[in-house]
Amino acid sequence: MANNLMVAAAQLGPIAREEPRSSAVARMITLMTTAKNQGAQLVVFPELALTTFFPRWFMQDQAQIDSFFETEMPGPDTRPLFEAAIDLGVGFYLGYAELAEEKGQVRHFNTSILVDKTGNIVGKYRKVHLPGHREHEAWRQFQHLEKRYFDTGDLGFPTFKAFGGILGMCICNDRRWPETFRVMGLQGAELVMLGYNTPVHYPPAPEHDHLQDFHNHLVMQASAYQNGTWVVGVAKAGCEEGCDLIGGSCIIAPTGEIVAQCKTLGDEVIIHQCDLERCREIQSNIFDFAQHRQPESYQLITATKGVRKTV
Repeated sequence: MANNLMVAAAQLGPIAREEPRSSAVARMITLMTTAKNQGAQLVVFPELALTTFFPRWFMQDQAQIDSFFETEMPGPDTRPLFEAAIDLGVGFYLGYAELAEEKGQVRHFNTSILVDKTGNIVGKYRKVHLPGHREHEAWRQFQHLEKRYFDTGDLGFPTFKAFGGILGMCICNDRRWPETFRVMGLQGAELVMLGYNTPVHYPPAPEHDHLQDFHNHLVMQASAYQNGTWVVGVAKAGCEEGCDLIGGSCIIAPTGEIVAQCKTLGDEVIIHQCDLERCREIQSNIFDFAQHRQPESYQLITATKGVRKTV
């Protein structure tokens, strides 16, 4: 029996550094409305969807850094997005920079939330795999200072019972690490949402620049297949503050096939009817974890962080 969920990937074009959150939210509401008119029940937005990708700049003024973060969700600038979701009767995934005070300590996270059609936050994830570097590297064309501006996510890779299925979240660089999806796969994930901001140019290895779109789809398609889950990857794309970001936002079936893909580098919506029962084609067969996994042989994966040469 089919268990259909109409999912929209809502790609955003560039957001300028001076563009107010109200403008980004208005653009997202337009995309959400378009998605609803096409039958969407769940809309997935990109990573850090409310502002430009600020880790490309080296900043030392903490107040300046904190200006890119949200202290509440929803807040004054984001409440219209929640209200629009309620009016339209759709849910959404949103990536943003979160400033939280926990146990008397100020924390900064690259965060995503899952919001249901009543406007309630039903899931939260904080990015685990932070790429880039911590200190200013003047030789770079642009910086990638996520390790400087964000704390490592502390919520693990949870899944959430929502929208008639088991849903998970991750963010950008997380998609490159197979452990991300396997942890959610072991919880029976049926659909994983992820937003990303990925530059075309990778300063440490520019010889790979022409492979950025290929690698983006490679890791998501492989992870969808290896865990029998739908994957919805959504970009902030185009030339943002002089930095070219890849697009390629897509919806991937549990077989690893791309079933819908954006064609532009701007604001764009794609939609697909995701039958969550199709996960069983993979989860109950070639990747039947209970029948085929041998975890006693994988202990090195969690026992060490770096390479441990055995020969």
